[in-house]
Amino acid sequence: MSVTTDIAASYRGPGKVLRALLARGAHEPRALAYLMGACGVMFVAQWPRLAREAHLEDTELQPALGGALLATLIFLPLIFYLIAGLSQLVARALGSPIEGYGTRLALFWALLAASPLALLNGLVAGFIGPGGALTLVGILWFAAFLWFWSSGLREARRLNAGAEPA
Repeated sequence: MSVTTDIAASYRGPGKVLRALLARGAHEPRALAYLMGACGVMFVAQWPRLAREAHLEDTELQPALGGALLATLIFLPLIFYLIAGLSQLVARALGSPIEGYGTRLALFWALLAASPLALLNGLVAGFIGPGGALTLVGILWFAAFLWFWSSGLREARRLNAGAEPA
């Protein structure tokens, strides 16, 4: 399936999608591509907000875009690799057998699958600005991300333990 089809399917059954992704075998470049794609979408999602702020504050847009580019495409991937490693350590400490690739794929796919809501969040931040609507969309984005990530981790743990997927 294509990535966009998989993203849409994640909103119906995130565990099933991650199971299919894991069934393709451990392929680290694919996981990195999912992470970089998610970070790229998060960078684009900031454009409306940054343009609004530059207009309202009468400042230049280019430095803000440069800072956002550096943050989202250089530093954010490193932070997410650290988060994936820490989540694997926590899972092992809790007695859940899970391998590193499954942990990374669950996190990176959750970011990419929730990216349409990140784009919506950016549009609301740019066109409406701070307020209840932005808070609501932000909560929806974060809830979807957590749902996708926890479902993915559960599925990766099941497959790693050799249990039949539910």
